[in-house]
Amino acid sequence: MNSIIENMKTRRSIRKFKGDMIPRDSIEQIIEAGLYAANGKGKQATKIIAVTNKELRDKISKSNCEIGGWQQDFDPFYGAPVILIVLADATWRNRVYDGSLVLGNMMNAAHALNIGSIWIHRAKEEFEMPEYKELLKELGIEGEWEGVGHCALGYVDGEIPKAAKRNEDRVYWVE
Repeated sequence: MNSIIENMKTRRSIRKFKGDMIPRDSIEQIIEAGLYAANGKGKQATKIIAVTNKELRDKISKSNCEIGGWQQDFDPFYGAPVILIVLADATWRNRVYDGSLVLGNMMNAAHALNIGSIWIHRAKEEFEMPEYKELLKELGIEGEWEGVGHCALGYVDGEIPKAAKRNEDRVYWVE
């Protein structure tokens, strides 16, 4: 089987990460894969914020936890030391689709590099909050941006989960 297809079939969402930081060159490769995602009309209307700063990572985790309604001590990023936040131009009608493809590419790239990943929601709600709009300004990001999702990255702590059996009633042929 083709190695890319095999990679897609074996990638799983990870819910327990080691605290060890991923090397920057690996993070850069994962981001690059995201930047090459297919996108509507070739607009490239997405941005990625790479968070490796523990203080900011923990602040985002706390906000995400509050939005999700979990107990204060829960980490919705499962201990992952790196968070890649995908934003999309809020005025672009394909923003969620384009951002989703970026996230998918990054998760597959991470798996190819033996790095665990998981997509975590609530970026939309976070980037509607004043403190995260201010973060965008501090980073020099202008315009209207909508959070699509977070790609939490880290080394897997434990075993990679096995794939669930695929449902059989999902493909229909018209020949």
